[in-house]
Amino acid sequence: MRIASSAHRFFSFQNPPHFLSIAKPSLLPSLHRGIQFKKTNSTLHYKFLGFSHRLRAMSTTTENPTSLPTVQVRDSIDLTDKERRIFDRLLEVLRHFSLQTQLRVAGGWVRDKLLGRDCYDIDIAIDNMLGKEFCEKVNEYLSSKGEEAHGIGVIQCNPDQSKHLETARMRLYDIWIDVVNLRCEDYSENSRIPTMRFGTAEEDAYRRDLTINSLFYNINTSSVEDFTGRGIADLKSGKIVTPLPPKETFLDDPLRVLRALRFGARFGFTLDAELKKAASDDDVKAAIADKISRERVGHEIDLMVSGSQPITAISYISDLSLFWVVFSLPPEIDPPTYQEFESPDRSCVAYMDAAWNLMHLIGCSTFNDEQRRLGLYTTLFLPLRSSTYKDNKSKEVPVVNYIFRNSLKLKASNAETVIRVHNATEEFVSLIPLILSDNEDIKIAEVDWGRGVLDVPVASKLRIKAGLLLRKIKDFWRVALLASVLLYPTNIDDTKEASAEQFKLEKRSQTFKRVENAILELGLEKTWERKPLVDGKDIKSVLQLKDGPLVGEWQKKVVQWQLAYPSGTSEECFDWMRQTHSKRARVE
Repeated sequence: MRIASSAHRFFSFQNPPHFLSIAKPSLLPSLHRGIQFKKTNSTLHYKFLGFSHRLRAMSTTTENPTSLPTVQVRDSIDLTDKERRIFDRLLEVLRHFSLQTQLRVAGGWVRDKLLGRDCYDIDIAIDNMLGKEFCEKVNEYLSSKGEEAHGIGVIQCNPDQSKHLETARMRLYDIWIDVVNLRCEDYSENSRIPTMRFGTAEEDAYRRDLTINSLFYNINTSSVEDFTGRGIADLKSGKIVTPLPPKETFLDDPLRVLRALRFGARFGFTLDAELKKAASDDDVKAAIADKISRERVGHEIDLMVSGSQPITAISYISDLSLFWVVFSLPPEIDPPTYQEFESPDRSCVAYMDAAWNLMHLIGCSTFNDEQRRLGLYTTLFLPLRSSTYKDNKSKEVPVVNYIFRNSLKLKASNAETVIRVHNATEEFVSLIPLILSDNEDIKIAEVDWGRGVLDVPVASKLRIKAGLLLRKIKDFWRVALLASVLLYPTNIDDTKEASAEQFKLEKRSQTFKRVENAILELGLEKTWERKPLVDGKDIKSVLQLKDGPLVGEWQKKVVQWQLAYPSGTSEECFDWMRQTHSKRARVE
């Protein structure tokens, strides 16, 4: 990755994908085969789906800081009109009550404004009262001026989950502001939970996660304050460093590990060597697993995956041996099952890397934000798609379901979508050669059309199969196609180096576009939104049936008939139903 010197800073896409080529193509290998890993030097060899693959081991070793261009940092902060109005109003509150309070905007807002970026996340630190008390003063002032007071929300501290500060929140000029007191933390010898007290701005700055986030903008004096003496320098040189020794900082709040990696990826900054060492320390790993809530972990991971550099961020997690700490596995799974593999996490990252590059080759506009986000999760967990465990009811449950719901505490619907797409890949991979085939006389005996598919011409069978698949995954069919294209064999020369790597994804992007165009030409886009010509009531009336499973079978057949005959009418469907039912009755 290279960083462009610009106030707003732009980033290049990832390097040509660290992906694989397939030596022996086959129509449809079993998609439930296991993964075996063997690492030699810088190349990771593995067998997947019965093929030989070669993956150049991903390297996210940070570059030599001297090779990085200086980041352009502004000398002062330019306020927007709304920011100026908010800050002026807060200063009016100080004057009205003769408060000797220093108001400082902390952290990310200061960093982003110095980089010339817009930021609407205003966190204000105050030195001599609690945030709730100050917000109440703001409302008291507004009332005295005949203006409407605003609601105040309070987020309580939770030391057990490394949330040490009570935060007050209110809205001014349609912007949410958070208000907290400056803090200093005193630790006893036998506890990692600190005793909180009001601190100085300098003490608070040193308790921050990163030096680039330890800067303050003093509203009273309209000036930037750098109490660690490193914040601006590290921002200009593009370094991710903690104000205090990194292990101490991470044990204080282990979530800071993930924040450091996220900011490093987001800005393309260099991770400090001591920071990386501390991040992979066993004590810190244990603290990540035990001390912070899974909701907070999931939120950070989601910000990474939704961000501009998801592969870099997740690669850092893998490189620092944090992958299975973050994406923790069910306790029912015996760890040696995973330890027998050399680097299964690298395989996960490699698929995600390939998907990210493939998305850009295809065109990012092909996927909306949610499809892009869940598409990256889908491919990240592709190697785990067939792994299951038994829940407390002895039911086989996908491991991916556990990761989403328990390890990351993300929405259940996210897990359901990814698992649904995973389940669709096997069927999609089987369809790709049929859709791409120029031979209209495909031998039916060689194709598993599935049980119960109507006896219609091959072209209609193909439309039925594709249509039924799209009805299962709906708006995420392109995500399923993307994942399937990564699994689908391609006849690529495996003897070439870097240029061939890019050519392989070019080939896969062509496959994606050909299949996508074929599906669109078949008129299957939004096919799941098409209402059945015949409903259950019609079926019972026409065929003289009573309620029961047979009605459900006919409803499925009607969907297939509509897919086979997209221009068919309800009357034609009724005629077909009567004829088919009559033949069936004669046979029985």
